[in-house]
Parts: sequence; C-alpha cells; structure tokens
Amino acid sequence: MSPTDRLLGLLSLLQARREWPAATLAGRLDVSARTVRRDVDRLRAMGYRIHAVMGPDGGYRLEAGAELPPMRFDDAQAVALVVALRTASAAGAAVAEDALRALATVRQVLPAPLRHRVDALEVSALASGAVPVDPEVLLAVAAAERADEVLRIVYDGREGPSWRIEPHGIVAADGRWYLVAFDPARDRWRLLRVDRIAPLPPTGVRFARREVPGGDARAFVLARFRGATSGTAWPCTGSVVLALPAARVRPFAGEGEVVEVGDGASTRLTLGAWSWMALAATFARFDAAMTRVEPPELASAFSALAARAAAAAGTA
Repeated sequence: MSPTDRLLGLLSLLQARREWPAATLAGRLDVSARTVRRDVDRLRAMGYRIHAVMGPDGGYRLEAGAELPPMRFDDAQAVALVVALRTASAAGAAVAEDALRALATVRQVLPAPLRHRVDALEVSALASGAVPVDPEVLLAVAAAERADEVLRIVYDGREGPSWRIEPHGIVAADGRWYLVAFDPARDRWRLLRVDRIAPLPPTGVRFARREVPGGDARAFVLARFRGATSGTAWPCTGSVVLALPAARVRPFAGEGEVVEVGDGASTRLTLGAWSWMALAATFARFDAAMTRVEPPELASAFSALAARAAAAAGTA
C-alpha cells in the first residue's frame, strides 16, 4: 500500500465508526502503531479533527469540525449516494437544485468505470404530487426529535396559541413528510404534515419518550393511512376467486395474497381496504368473473355497488 493509499484507507476507517483502538487500526492497515500515529498527524495537518483517546486500549476518534472536510467513499457508498441524490426531489424536500449540484460534484470525481455504471442507472420518480418542505423546517423538527426536546409550533397557519408537542418520528410517504408527535395538552397522538409546521424558537425542555402506537412511527403512519383501529391491518379484508390465471393477477395485486386455484385458470385473491365498498370496487377493477366471495360483508358490498352502478347506467 502506497503512503497515499494508506492515508485514504485510514480516513475511510475513521469515518466508518466513532472510535478505533490504535492496535486495531494498525492491524487493519498492516502497519505499525508508530506509522498510524504519523498518518494521523498528516490528516490533522489537512484539517481533520482527530482526537486521541487515552487508556490501555487508546485509539483515535474523528471529531466534527467547523466545516465539512473532504470525505472518502467506497464504490458501494458512492452508488448509494448517487441514487439518494437522484431521488431527493421525489421525497418532497425543497432541495432539488442543491441535490443536482451535489450530484454533479460527486459524479465529477468518480473513477471512470464507476462513473459509467452510475450514469447507466436511471431512477424515475413517480411521486408527482410531492409537496415541497422548507429544509430549515425539516432540520429544526428533526433536531428536536433527535434531542427528545419539546417542540413549540404554529400549525397550518392557524391563529391562536401555539402548540407544544413531543416529536417521536419523521416519516416520508407519498411525496409528503409527516411528524408523529404526542400532544400532552390533549393527551393524544397526532400525525402532522411537516410542510404545514412553523417551528418557534427551541424550548430547551426535554421529555421522556413514549411508546408509539403500533410500535414505531412508520407503523403509526401506515395504520392512519389504512384507517386501522388497531395494529396496521386493513379494517376490512376479503377474498374472491377471479377467472384469471395468477400470472395476470399478481402484477396488480399489490400487498394482496395471490393463490392459484384448480388447473391454474383461476386465482384466489385476498385484499384489504378501509371499507367494504372500497374493497368491492378494488376487486371489480380486475374486469373478470368472480366467485366464492368471502366474507358475507363483502358480498353485501358487491350488491350495493351493483345497484349504484345500475342506477348510474340508467341516467346515461
């Protein structure tokens, strides 16, 4: 390993985890502890803040500096970074222009073989309804959530007193950012859109984290989207046998369960929805004969849907 390669290898290791014993670094780089000390001094001269950890297993820790220093990424990290930058605008954060500039910077310094690989990677964003979020608001909310700090906000431009909430997680879904928070004044959990939040100056007040319904913020958001009363399961679940082979059903089944029936010409499909009528309409979109409808509530919904469709046809 050349001195330059060794220095870059040391930097990569220091970036990978918070603290390294000196002996472990020497072993990973196949050099002496004295060489590691010299290389650490070279990195310090370049502006990297590397703190020496004292003790029998003393080592080194890369500290945060006043400005962003040069960083080193392996091939897998570089590809992940390119993918993240190309899809950043789809998440709804108003950083599309910054993401493109960062992408150009990363691409310019990639080795030629890796640059050709990432150039061939096409990422299409389907979140056309993405709602922009002020990055400063997103950072302020995330900082309060990470520090377990009570967040004081004005929500949705409403007049009146501000709210004090306890942030428990941020989730990006369907082009929007959501904050899962507990409202102690009303003793209830809330799901708030971050683009409608106006954070006020930090309170400095810490709170004890609570158990989020469903287990975590993502499960809580999923349950709200599905209208679930408990857990993350759909409130209404049913199945039908479609007069279609499984291969034609599976691409459009989403999270549904697809089971081949008989000679393979039919398929039992199990789906969930927020209401029986919505579930019946979801099955109807397959435009195929349906039998063995379960449960009875779904069969009743089909009858109601048929009556409405017949009434609509009569008004044409």
